[in-house]
Amino acid sequence: MPQQDEVDRIVTAWGRERGDLDFGPLEVLSRVDRLARHLDRARRAAFDASDVEPWEFDVLSALRRAGEPYELSPKTLLQQTLVSSGTMTNRVDRLASRGLVSRRTDPRDGRGILVSLTASGRAAVDAAIADLLSAERAILTGVSDDEQGQLAALLRRLILGLGD
Repeated sequence: MPQQDEVDRIVTAWGRERGDLDFGPLEVLSRVDRLARHLDRARRAAFDASDVEPWEFDVLSALRRAGEPYELSPKTLLQQTLVSSGTMTNRVDRLASRGLVSRRTDPRDGRGILVSLTASGRAAVDAAIADLLSAERAILTGVSDDEQGQLAALLRRLILGLGD
């Protein structure tokens, strides 16, 4: 018999108390919630090791994924990081003060600004993604590559069904 986890114990107890309800959703989503907590801790540790805050990683990784010359407009950064304009301005200011990004006038539109990843920013985000992938790989050690593919496909379908 497979081991029981805490969710099994919770569902069993609820089933005993409310046998009239279907606890299938609780079995799936409580595990997703618990996994998210483990993932959050692993990500925080990985970012701490790289001396990068999670919000910094969001901005720096958007710039890094943009490819050479690693620059985006603030509007594009807003769309990719889902924060307000004021929040993005504050984040870019803080990243610039750390020397991780710089700003320049957009040569195609003299009124526009481009946010660029500096060499220090690129080194920081490259270290952070390597640490993050190592931490996430450790979480998935009990799941085969094929199972990871199946799980990713199921989660993708679930998320797309939510409109994300």
